[in-house]
Amino acid sequence: MTERRPRLSGERSAQTARPEEAEPPRRRRNAAQTRQVLLHVARIRFIRDGYAATTVRDIADDAGVNVALINRYFTSKEGLFEACLGMAVSDISRDTENVSLEQITVRMANKITAGTDEARLQDSLMMLLRTSGEERVNGMRREILLAVSQKLAAAGGRPVDDQALLRAQIMLGTALGITLLRSSLHLTPIDSADEQDLIGPLTDVINALLPRG
Repeated sequence: MTERRPRLSGERSAQTARPEEAEPPRRRRNAAQTRQVLLHVARIRFIRDGYAATTVRDIADDAGVNVALINRYFTSKEGLFEACLGMAVSDISRDTENVSLEQITVRMANKITAGTDEARLQDSLMMLLRTSGEERVNGMRREILLAVSQKLAAAGGRPVDDQALLRAQIMLGTALGITLLRSSLHLTPIDSADEQDLIGPLTDVINALLPRG
């Protein structure tokens, strides 16, 4: 008969170990990181599938989280889309804040040709340009593009009337078009133009469209 070894003081068998000791503790979720993951995957979905065709279940599955977290962090799909638009407008408009027309030209050329940032800028443009079929969502897009246009118009130091705003929107359309020609169509020679190549032509366009006050 096999002799049983006496159990040492404090020793537990695998059968009697408490669950918290038998399994490693779960890592606590990082709320800020989860929020950024949701923004990233939602942005991709909205660009690829459009707002109407994207569901909160799609986004939650892509992010690997419970769908309830979307409501917790963003209230709704519309709230999440609005947060994505906020990221897009930051990418496009941060370089027009309280700067001269010369600085805008240089920053615009740098942004358009900035490598990995160029892909992010393209995503931002698609977020702003792709219609959704929902007036509320399209209205948000128009408000953002109008705000960017107003900043461009004000940079020339002249009153922001309808004529100045029209010129600023033509300038904005030029910058958007350059980015899309490079990122989507790879049209030469604009696709291979570097920052210095673009500064001259962009300066000519800005000087023609947005004369200083």
